[in-house]
Amino acid sequence: MLRILDASPAGQTAHWIGNANVQKRPLPIRCYTFRVRRLIVNADDFGLTAGVNRAILETHTGGVVSSATLMATGAAFEDALTAARSAPHLSVGCHVLLVDGTPVSPPGAVDTLLAIRSAEPDKFCSSLSAFAARAMLGGFDRDQLVAEVTAQIRRIQSAGLRVTHLDTHKHAHIFPEILAALLRAARICGVRAIRNPFVPLKAMPARQFKGQRELWKRYGQVRMLHTFSGQFLQRTKRAGLLTPDGLVGVIETGTRDGPDERSGYRSLLRQSLASLPEGTWEFVCHPGYNDDALRAAGTRLLESRVEERHLLTSTEFRQFLAEQKIRVIGYREFAEESAEKFAGTRV
Repeated sequence: MLRILDASPAGQTAHWIGNANVQKRPLPIRCYTFRVRRLIVNADDFGLTAGVNRAILETHTGGVVSSATLMATGAAFEDALTAARSAPHLSVGCHVLLVDGTPVSPPGAVDTLLAIRSAEPDKFCSSLSAFAARAMLGGFDRDQLVAEVTAQIRRIQSAGLRVTHLDTHKHAHIFPEILAALLRAARICGVRAIRNPFVPLKAMPARQFKGQRELWKRYGQVRMLHTFSGQFLQRTKRAGLLTPDGLVGVIETGTRDGPDERSGYRSLLRQSLASLPEGTWEFVCHPGYNDDALRAAGTRLLESRVEERHLLTSTEFRQFLAEQKIRVIGYREFAEESAEKFAGTRV
């Protein structure tokens, strides 16, 4: 016996089709509100420290992390390779560094990408605002950008790992000039997917962040940068690369859970995830251990990484995703399913 749903405004009925008879009975309207939502849970900063690597592996094997992006010049790069090889179901991408850190290329070959008047002349800009100004004013040599991004991807590939996707430290590819370099490097290296760094407007209602100075500031920045989203989608599509529908976790990252549960990290994240429309989305996270190596790494995310590690391995969070009917997938699965869907629509 086959059950067919009729969601027409007039009907709202279920048809039970047997050998000869068709029966109808009313169904509650809520049966038609099911949404298909998939979530890529990606841990950034793989390779930053051994403690971050251990946390990413733990949140993958015992939690919901499905993907991670590896820093080709991270201090714990070799340790991250060992961890990645022990987790064959973890999708591993390249966390492209153009802000903070050092290049893979010889410094003289990428001189326009390096900090100006710095005590460490062989390093990238440490200031995101300075980087953004140079990116918007055309201060980077385009060929040098492509060469450095390609070198970072190649370093991971040469270690025997398949690079499933690309993203950038501090979401630098929001800026068109950086995006263009990533798209060219992706084609050169055979990478099929790239992070969509834009937060969907439905997932960041202003009322969630009012009254919290740092969150409100970050909300304003993310909202302003959203103007680049249309151009991002057009250029990515023209390049033949796959990208999710958007990103969550950007504004909430670094927020601590406190006495006011309504404004803590977990609550804000639940609100953002619950408001996601149908589609495939990415949740960016930063699990870690707050040890000496992390404190020496110069990251602002310290104790918050510990809180994220606990969340990502909690039964509570898995139950929340199940209740929301959000299915967790990795970037490898996303690319394969998207390719199959595309092939199925070809005439």
